[in-house]
Amino acid sequence: MTPPVVPSSLEQPGVGVNGQRSVEVRQHGPWWRRFLSFVGPGYLVAVGYMDPGNWATDLAGGAAYGYSLLWIIGLSSCMAMLLQVLTARLGIVAQADLAQLSRQHSSRRSAFVQWLLCEVAICACDLAEVIGTAIALKLLFGIPLSYGVILTALDVFAILWLQQRGFRYLEAFVIALLGVIFICFAINLALAQPEWRAVAEGFLPSAQTVTDPGMLYLAIGIIGATVMPHNLYLHSSTVQTRRFDTSDAGKRKAISFATADIIVALGLACLVNAAILITSAAVFHTTGNAHVADLEEAYQLLGPLTGTALASILFGVALLASGLSSSVTATLAGQIVMEGFVQIRMPPWARRLITRSVAIVPALVVTLLYGDHGVTSLLLLSQVILSMQLPFAMWPLIRYASDRNIMGGFATPRAVSWLAWLMMAVIVTLNIIMVTRALTG
Repeated sequence: MTPPVVPSSLEQPGVGVNGQRSVEVRQHGPWWRRFLSFVGPGYLVAVGYMDPGNWATDLAGGAAYGYSLLWIIGLSSCMAMLLQVLTARLGIVAQADLAQLSRQHSSRRSAFVQWLLCEVAICACDLAEVIGTAIALKLLFGIPLSYGVILTALDVFAILWLQQRGFRYLEAFVIALLGVIFICFAINLALAQPEWRAVAEGFLPSAQTVTDPGMLYLAIGIIGATVMPHNLYLHSSTVQTRRFDTSDAGKRKAISFATADIIVALGLACLVNAAILITSAAVFHTTGNAHVADLEEAYQLLGPLTGTALASILFGVALLASGLSSSVTATLAGQIVMEGFVQIRMPPWARRLITRSVAIVPALVVTLLYGDHGVTSLLLLSQVILSMQLPFAMWPLIRYASDRNIMGGFATPRAVSWLAWLMMAVIVTLNIIMVTRALTG
C-alpha cells in the first residue's frame, strides 16, 4: 500500500480552503504557551457534542428517567475522546484528512457510498441545528417557528465573514459561544438544586438501559448526539491548520498538544451535556413532569419550577449560542467531506446553502403540518440517524490509524485498536437492538 498523497494545499503555509498550516505555533518557551498555540481544533469539534440535538435527547432522558442515563453521557464522552485522539493522530501524521484517505484507499464506488452516508449524517446534524436555532429565536424574540427555520439560512454570511478574517477568528468565535453555553448552564444547574447523591448514582451503568425500549432509544440518541460522525472528518483536517515541525519529534509534540486540547474541550462538552440532563431530572422528573421533551416546553416550565424567569432566559440564550456555533462546524465538515471524497470544490456560501436547504425543507414541512411536537420528534430522530451512521465513519478511522503503511511508528497500539473496535461493536449492537424492537413493535 502506497503512502497517502498529500494535496498541494497542504504543502504551503496559509494555503487551502480550511486554513491548512496557516496558524503559527510556538516551538520554544513554557509548555502552557506552546499548548495555547494548539488550542482551537478541539473546541470546533466539541461544538458538535453539545449542539441542539444533544439538548433534545438529554432533556427527554432526564425528564423521563431522572439521572439514570448519566452513565451513557459519561461513556459516550469517553468514547468520543478516544475517537478524536485517533483522528488527531491520523491528521497530524498522515498529513491528510479522513475523507482524503478514504478516497485514496477505497474503490471509487466505495468512496462514493461513504461520501453519501457522511452527507446524510451532516444533513441530520444540520437539521438539529436548524430546529434548535429556530426554537431559540421563537423563545427569545417571538419569531414564528416557520420563519425562524427560514432565517437560519442567513448564518452563511457570518460564516463567510469569519472565514475571510482567518482561522483563528473562527476558532475564537466558537470558543466564545461555548463559553456562553457553559456559563448559562452552570447557573441553571445551581438554580435546579439537584440531589447530588442521586447524580453520582446515575453515572453507574444499568442493565435497564438495554431492556427498556424507551431508555434504549434515548441512549442511542445520546450516543448519536455525542459521538458525531462528521467530527471525525472535521478534526483530521483542522489539526493540520497548525504549522508544526513535521519531523518525528515535532509530530509527537503536536500529538501531545492536540490530545490535551481535545480532552479539555470534550471534558467541557461532557459537563454541559450532563448539566442539561441533571437540570431536566431535577426540575422536571422530580416534579412529575416526566413527559417534557420539547425544547419550548422546557423553556416555559423552567422559570416557574425553579422560581425565577432567569432560568428560562439563560436556557434560550444557550440554545441560540449552541445553534450558531454548530452551524460553523457543519459548514467546515461539509467542505472537507466533499473535497476529500469526490474532489468537488465550491464556495462556502454555496455549500452552506445546499446543506441548509436539505435541512430546512423537512423541518419546514414538519413544522407546518405537525407543529412543535412534530419538530421535536424529528429532532430526536436526527440523532438516531447520526448514531446509525457512526460505524461507517469509525471503521475507516480505526483501520487507517492502526495501519503502519500510513502511520509508520505512530500506528495505534494493538490494545487501543481493540478497544476502539469493541466500542464500534457496542454501537452496532445497540443499533441492531433498536431497529429489531422497532420492527417487531
